[in-house]
Amino acid sequence: MSQQQSYLRDAVYGAIDGSVTTFAIVAGTAGAGLSPLVIVALGIANVLADGFSMAAGNYAGIRAEAENSARHHALTRAAITSDPEGRRAALRAHLAEKGLAGPLLDQATQALSQDPEVWAQLLLDSEGHAASGLHPMRAALTTFAAFLAAGLLPLLPFLLSLPSPFILSGSLTFAGFFLIGAIRSHWSLRRWWASGAETLLIGGIAAIIAFVVGSLFHI
Repeated sequence: MSQQQSYLRDAVYGAIDGSVTTFAIVAGTAGAGLSPLVIVALGIANVLADGFSMAAGNYAGIRAEAENSARHHALTRAAITSDPEGRRAALRAHLAEKGLAGPLLDQATQALSQDPEVWAQLLLDSEGHAASGLHPMRAALTTFAAFLAAGLLPLLPFLLSLPSPFILSGSLTFAGFFLIGAIRSHWSLRRWWASGAETLLIGGIAAIIAFVVGSLFHI
């Protein structure tokens, strides 16, 4: 997966979370009969706080993966230095699993083991410790920006004091759910409309639950 694809993934999931959680708050507070000012206040608080929390969690997770990858890389380099024959045998076995055999396998093993960095990375790949190559801060900012943009969408009718703000908020949000799901289909073999419908269903269920619970506490 390329870095561009990975950052797009962060954007898609940040947008899904932002739209679902913010509209859930809008639906819940509207169901409780609270004023538009309260809805806006709670919605903005959610967008900023939950968006920052999600971005910080993404940053910490990617940073932890990078540090773990660096640790495994250092251990592998040390193993190559202390036991070159054993690590060369492991490299040969990895290349054999990839389909190389005979003289070509011997030549590839010899050539690739000339560069310790390449050698170590191939061994790490064989053990499932390949680095993602993502920049933690870029991923976090991408997540936060997507969360902020999608999370503000349900609040627009209330911020602009439009008539029937809840209906407009729901319409905008449900359209956003479908669009986000359609974009998400880029990473799967599913059709765009099926992925969009799935995200719309998930977001719709969350909104309905929030509205029903809020209605139980109607003022």
